[in-house]
Amino acid sequence: MTTPTELQAQADELAWYHSIDLGNGVVTKGVGVQETGTEIFPAMEGRTVLDIGAWDGKFSFLAEQNGASRVVALDHYAWGVDFAARGAYWNECIQKGILPDQSRDETDFWRPDLPGRRAFDFAKAALGSKVEPVAADFQKVDLATLGQFDVVLYLGVLYHMKEPLTCLERVRAVTTEVAVIETEAVHLSGLEHEVLLQFHAGMSLRVDYGNWYVPTMPALRNLCVAAGFSHVVVIAGPPEPEPEPKPPFNVRIGRRLAGWKPPAPSARSANYRAIVHAYV
Repeated sequence: MTTPTELQAQADELAWYHSIDLGNGVVTKGVGVQETGTEIFPAMEGRTVLDIGAWDGKFSFLAEQNGASRVVALDHYAWGVDFAARGAYWNECIQKGILPDQSRDETDFWRPDLPGRRAFDFAKAALGSKVEPVAADFQKVDLATLGQFDVVLYLGVLYHMKEPLTCLERVRAVTTEVAVIETEAVHLSGLEHEVLLQFHAGMSLRVDYGNWYVPTMPALRNLCVAAGFSHVVVIAGPPEPEPEPKPPFNVRIGRRLAGWKPPAPSARSANYRAIVHAYV
């Protein structure tokens, strides 16, 4: 019989994105800085759940623990890509000042033995979970074969997608009640009601070539409605606005004496994690 100390040692040998409580004081050492829990969930009791981009399964297991009748954990990228080889290639691209060819993720850097799923499988066994893993690219998988689910979790995925509306249309197609969508979002001071998407090419967002579109909250709402959801409820929205910083006193006096008026500032931006419930 494995002791908690032995289980923790075994868990520590694996790479984890999330911190997952495996019981008896054993917790995986996740590197993800965004730690949320069941507070983002709708009611799960007796519902079927699809977790898209499950990675090591934190939210899949939480859904099961909160009474879901069936949970499917779907992933592809995080389970199959050799991140070490990919990282070396990206560093080479940085040194050359060029954008990487991301199609190599599914060719040169793809591992059919799915090394990234080991952490998920370890947690599933440790928890005695019945969560069903499905290794598939959600953007390519046959949705009819995948089926429909009462609750769909789409957490930390949208801003990695090159075609956000198409992605959300597919999320809507497999959702019968509500989708929980969590994404990087941007708050633009003075432009709070504008429907905007920031486009990132390169490493301008979180030092990651795999980040593309970052919406304002109005844009996220509109994307969900355009994808076919009937209404959207904001669970986590923009941060509280910060006051405009004032220049030092001597600078203000100098400007006043010189009769100089500063130009209107461009919109200050603040990135945050937005969470919405999109209802069918």
